[in-house]
Amino acid sequence: MIDNLPYRQVAAEDVRPKGLLVVADHASNHVPQGIDLGIDPKLLNEHIAVDIGVEGIADRLARRHGIPAHIATVSRLVCDFHRNEDDPSVVPTESDGKLIPGNIGADVNARLNLFHRPYHHELGKLIKRVKPRMLIALHSFTPSLDTSDEERPWEVSLLYNKDDTAARHAIRLFGEQGLTVGDNQPYSGKELNATMDRHAEANGIPYCTVEIRQDQIDTKAGQARWAVMLADVLGRVALEV
Repeated sequence: MIDNLPYRQVAAEDVRPKGLLVVADHASNHVPQGIDLGIDPKLLNEHIAVDIGVEGIADRLARRHGIPAHIATVSRLVCDFHRNEDDPSVVPTESDGKLIPGNIGADVNARLNLFHRPYHHELGKLIKRVKPRMLIALHSFTPSLDTSDEERPWEVSLLYNKDDTAARHAIRLFGEQGLTVGDNQPYSGKELNATMDRHAEANGIPYCTVEIRQDQIDTKAGQARWAVMLADVLGRVALEV
């Protein structure tokens, strides 16, 4: 965390109007001092704690492509910004079969006040100031889950709830790159779309929720490749919506 804030903003002061804005809800595995999750510290480097590869891409999009980014600085195991406040998993007690004992009986409202509410408040302020043409919600997913034998062959997926306008363009353009593209896979935005429901759909702003398979972006080289591709593809999508 920087200055004890649950987010950081990059390239937020020098941006092109009516452009893109990146949101990375699960970019960090940081656990603030005073919070004991009661888990093996090794788990903080796994997908249950952080969307692997996302922080590097968001930083590159901001610093090298001039796309402002709002990036989480707290692990989703401490407080999940991609959940509504009344969702029981906003402070998860388990994830992919792993118990998070330190969250059992946690003061959820205190976590919301410390992390969730300021994160979304400042994101809302940034959106009003920047007035983006399109939002990009950036996530990553594992090739498989510990609790499932189902393989996840998609290299990239687009998630959406009611507004699929931008997603349809992105699916087509990523497909033209020769990628295996998922349509609302391996999750469905119709079931979970909390951040984009709140900041995009509720305000009539087009958006793309992009999920990249983690083995594509677990190295700096992979993150650099995807940052270039995202800037190109999503920049073109923004011109269509």
